[in-house]
Amino acid sequence: MSTNQTKAQRRDAARAEALALQKKQQASEKRNRLIVLGALGLGVIILVVAVVMIFMESQKTPMEKVDNVPAGVVQETGIPVGADGAAGTSNEGAKTLDVYVDYMCPICGQFEQTNSASITEMREAGDVTFVVHPVSILDRTSQGTEYSTRAASAAAWVADRAPEQFAAFHDAMFASQPQENTAGLSDEQIAQVAEQAGVPADVAAGITDGDATDTYREWVTASTELATSDEALFNAQGGFGTPTVVIDGERFEDWQTPGALTQAITGEAASSDEPSAQPSE
Repeated sequence: MSTNQTKAQRRDAARAEALALQKKQQASEKRNRLIVLGALGLGVIILVVAVVMIFMESQKTPMEKVDNVPAGVVQETGIPVGADGAAGTSNEGAKTLDVYVDYMCPICGQFEQTNSASITEMREAGDVTFVVHPVSILDRTSQGTEYSTRAASAAAWVADRAPEQFAAFHDAMFASQPQENTAGLSDEQIAQVAEQAGVPADVAAGITDGDATDTYREWVTASTELATSDEALFNAQGGFGTPTVVIDGERFEDWQTPGALTQAITGEAASSDEPSAQPSE
């Protein structure tokens, strides 16, 4: 400030300087307020988006939360098999036979013993599309090894990566079925069953090292949850059990009688003599 200024000039200059400083401070405060408000607004937006995403996730069905679903699956949980025995195929115009199975279930083993030959005969003749629904309701009976989940996951793995061998693998798993309340087959033993059914060694290796279970555990869990909550699949006792047998959407109960399943599907008596199911222990 010049020393030649009058007292009034110096006072006016000081006021102007103070006013400029005040305006600068006000501008800075306004800018800071805008930054804070912007940050708060962004935070609110992020919070709203998070809440919406959490809500949308909670509205998903169990299957919608699954990352890996085997190729060719129908009805979310079923592996269809047509004339050539390959997963993901069907017989056009044929009836549909849906069977819900747990590979540890002894009664499922009885179903397989009683009906597998006639199912294969009808499937290869184009009379039926066989749809396997692997579920896991008997992990509790395998001494902590989760055999039901591991076996169902292996079925999904084969269906996806070696579909041509799926029907053979499915039958082989019941031919090698362990007793209930045992540890069941190890992953290595399931892989051996797969190779004996014609599954390529590199695909079977994925069962041995646990990739099959890691990949399809969620799908098996979701499939089981859907089946056990579907009242259309409930038995006479008011719950879900395996095997559950459905022909063209209608439950079929008389599968223990040799030839009854063939009669229900084709209207003709079975051409092969099959053993009757024995009562479960």
